[in-house]
Amino acid sequence: MATAMANDSTLKNITGTILLAGAGKMGGAMLTGWLAQGLDPRRVAVIEPHLSPEISALAAKGVALNPDVTSAGTVETLVVAVKPQLFREAGAKLKPYVSAGTSVVSIMAGTTITSLQEVCGGAVVRAMPNTPAAIGRGITVAVAASNVSDKQRAVADALLRATGSVEWVDDESLMDAVTAVSGSGPAYVFLLAEELARAGIEAGLPEVLATRLARETVAGAGELLHRSELASSTLRQNVTSPGGTTAAALAVLMGDPGLRDLMIRAIAAATKRSKELAK
Repeated sequence: MATAMANDSTLKNITGTILLAGAGKMGGAMLTGWLAQGLDPRRVAVIEPHLSPEISALAAKGVALNPDVTSAGTVETLVVAVKPQLFREAGAKLKPYVSAGTSVVSIMAGTTITSLQEVCGGAVVRAMPNTPAAIGRGITVAVAASNVSDKQRAVADALLRATGSVEWVDDESLMDAVTAVSGSGPAYVFLLAEELARAGIEAGLPEVLATRLARETVAGAGELLHRSELASSTLRQNVTSPGGTTAAALAVLMGDPGLRDLMIRAIAAATKRSKELAK
């Protein structure tokens, strides 16, 4: 609760402009979170060539849409939420909005602090959120360049925390593994639900029932993990009776090779790809 209150206070005390470049699913989720936590809409400007009806409607509340450099005012923080492959072109257009006192918060996968400094300038924070941010249950990992001040870091933290939890690291090289674990991680969970349903159908369940059972089981187990202070291994053990049905299934999943080996290989592959995409 103290963290949330501090977050609210930081957002409410912002006096410059928060410029959001890219208001797609992730950028839009962040914007919704900022406004819900008390950021004055008049402090927000959005640059987005393809405005959704939801974002366009925010103009009535005071959010500036596609302002030029003059009308944007003093940009305190530029949040870059464009697709990474569009960054070089978009970043050059954003650079005029960046002054000596501007911090640049990027949520683009594979885009390094050095690249952001070269293209946009400013004091850079590189962050990796994930898709549960859309419902306020995301997890973001962030790393700050050496020229980011304590105040700029606090504002970046408040902006990122509007969609869930935030963890900070000091070593940018960790961001590739972060991307592999939490950035891509929701896809692994969705795949689990998909394959659990498929296995249920193979075992004789009707497709609709198997799909619902898999979906609700994954969602419910995730919520239990979220609320519980117990380790995931302890929760697993609590469900497993010796010689029972769960133990029989886990003997397969934890065998050799098993889920552990597959997950290690998957994370290694995603980490490697993240390094290859880094620019």
